[in-house]
Amino acid sequence: MQERPNPHEVAAASRELGLAVSASELHGALCGWLAGGGGDGADWLGREMANPDLPVPPRDGTLDRLRRASAAQLGDGDFSFQLLLEEADAPLRHRAQALFDWCRSFLGGFGLAAGATPPLSEEGDEALRDLAKLAAARVQDIEEDEEDESALSELEEFVRVAALLLHGDCVLGPRHRRSLN
Repeated sequence: MQERPNPHEVAAASRELGLAVSASELHGALCGWLAGGGGDGADWLGREMANPDLPVPPRDGTLDRLRRASAAQLGDGDFSFQLLLEEADAPLRHRAQALFDWCRSFLGGFGLAAGATPPLSEEGDEALRDLAKLAAARVQDIEEDEEDESALSELEEFVRVAALLLHGDCVLGPRHRRSLN
């Protein structure tokens, strides 16, 4: 499976293209785009960012590797999908904000790809509503303690599974139904 670039590499590649988004935001938007059924082509960046003037990321460059690894992880039956957030040694406050930013960007990419009425299961619909709540959240008073660390880990796992569920509803489910017909 394609190795995914780290947050620092993605942030640097984003800056090189003049994008005003963090690595977490870019990855969230990409994953939302893919989960909603957006194309996995080389032109993903301009389509997912709704800016056709953006250049196509260089083949085998950081953003191309990010796209290929994210698409592979989302479609992997072993549930290897992982969120691209802040490094584990970053302050808890920064990691929590990166998660909320990821969710907000995911919703934008998902909406662009899936449209107003995506084919969601009841669980998918609930997951989408919960992601919207997280996207609207702001980091408040956080203690750098074990309890808050555990709560953030649980939220990250929920978001990871929600993204997989939405991808299943919008991409894998329709693909499977087409192959049965």
